[in-house]
Amino acid sequence: MKKYLAIRPIGLIFVPVMASAEKTRQFIIEKAAFLINQKGMAGTSISDIMAATKLAKGGIYGNFENKEEICREAFAYLMKYLNESIARVLQGRTSYKEKLLALLDHYRELAVNEGGGCPMQNFGTESDDTDPAIQSMVADAVRFTQNRISQLIKDGIQAGEFKDTVNAKEMSIKMFALIEGGILTSRIFGNNQQMKLIINMLRSEIAAFSV
Repeated sequence: MKKYLAIRPIGLIFVPVMASAEKTRQFIIEKAAFLINQKGMAGTSISDIMAATKLAKGGIYGNFENKEEICREAFAYLMKYLNESIARVLQGRTSYKEKLLALLDHYRELAVNEGGGCPMQNFGTESDDTDPAIQSMVADAVRFTQNRISQLIKDGIQAGEFKDTVNAKEMSIKMFALIEGGILTSRIFGNNQQMKLIINMLRSEIAAFSV
């Protein structure tokens, strides 16, 4: 489906304005994203999305080919939302150690928020045998997240904040796996007690390889 942008003149400056159809499509994605993250791809029906958006079925299918497309766009939106929130958390931190600790605190809160938890975990679990396209998107998101942790550690080593004996790649995989496990137990038990324990363990490990 082609997308067109309207051009609104402001004096001698022409500013692109999102076309109505594009606004509707984005509205559907934003409303559906957290709903799908909470209820799952299989558990979220088109009727659920219609109820959340107050749009008729034609309004949904006029913007998306099928529910699978909505799910893909929803995952992309959720990851963009998550990564932008992480960027804000890291912004202004003066050391790589502070950045790592702030990242841990951010994930601790993510474990019990009302948005449904980590989209990589939710979409990844459901897509492993059913949707190769979303599975590939989740795999890319996991690699990006692990690489971000790894890069923070590498930069910290380069800056003299961390010992050069720490293996950045292995540590990033370990941190990611423990964090995701903590999020899972938090969602299951309805509290983040185990997540707090995991975060404290990781904080101790970061302290151990800090200079």
